[in-house]
Amino acid sequence: MGNGTSIGRVRGLGSSHAGTHHWLAQRLTAVGNLIVIPFLGISLALLPAHDFATVHGWAAKPLSATMLVLLVVNTLYHARLGVQVMLEDYIHEEGGKVASWLLINFVPAAAAVFGIVSIIRIALGAA
Repeated sequence: MGNGTSIGRVRGLGSSHAGTHHWLAQRLTAVGNLIVIPFLGISLALLPAHDFATVHGWAAKPLSATMLVLLVVNTLYHARLGVQVMLEDYIHEEGGKVASWLLINFVPAAAAVFGIVSIIRIALGAA
């Protein structure tokens, strides 16, 4: 006897609650992608022409610019979550983990900043 309850034997042996948040965030960003990606495809398909001036004018509209920013943020965060799962499963060396964590945090953030700044410049009228 003396082993205690099942929960008592495993308490403190690993992380908890973080996996649920990650799983939920990945599912919510997937649902977000199901909204913004069809919007982008349908909006571009309905344009009368696909030259620079027409697409630039479309992207400068408030709704289009907002949806493009949401697309950039949501897609990059969703991709980051997926890459994080792969790295946690397959990278075991400490040096590789540090380099990988730096890359999966820096690259999507830099891409998001670049995309958002570009969309804002278009929306505010810069050429």
